[in-house]
Amino acid sequence: MSIFFEEENLEDLYQVGAITQTHGIKGEVKVFPMTDDIKRFKNMKNLLLDGGKDGYISLEVENARPQKNLVILKFKGIDNINDIEKYKGKGLYVTKDNRVKLHKDEYFVADLFGLDVFVDTSDEQFGTISDVFQTGANDVYEITLVSGKKILIPAIKDCILSVDVEANKMMIHLLDGLLED
Repeated sequence: MSIFFEEENLEDLYQVGAITQTHGIKGEVKVFPMTDDIKRFKNMKNLLLDGGKDGYISLEVENARPQKNLVILKFKGIDNINDIEKYKGKGLYVTKDNRVKLHKDEYFVADLFGLDVFVDTSDEQFGTISDVFQTGANDVYEITLVSGKKILIPAIKDCILSVDVEANKMMIHLLDGLLED
């Protein structure tokens, strides 16, 4: 195991899971996934473990398999329960470059925070994405308006016209009655 990340680069890390407990005696762990598709763990080759005072530790994924709502992970070079037990409750991260590739019109929640929001009928900034709620049917975006008021809009095609993460811009259409008190 080796230290990989310095503290000043933490904004480039994205949490994908947390170790909940060990699994067996050969160094496997149960991981609570923080991704919408736990099958993505099968394609993850390298993860960073929050080692606390030891810093971030680079780990190579040897094996990943789903188990109910968790994922069982085995890391290369960790073959004993004693080598991993102290990391129960610790987060697992990927770097921005190692995130899974998304399909068209898919976005990482972390990339949506702080996007400037514009309404399709105006060039003036309407607000900023301040939170994302994952409801099951569709996500819901909380927008903090320029006035300070907060509104919720569903993340559906009728409302979200375009998202440009690189330009830090989201274009929306307001459904009738959304701003009425």
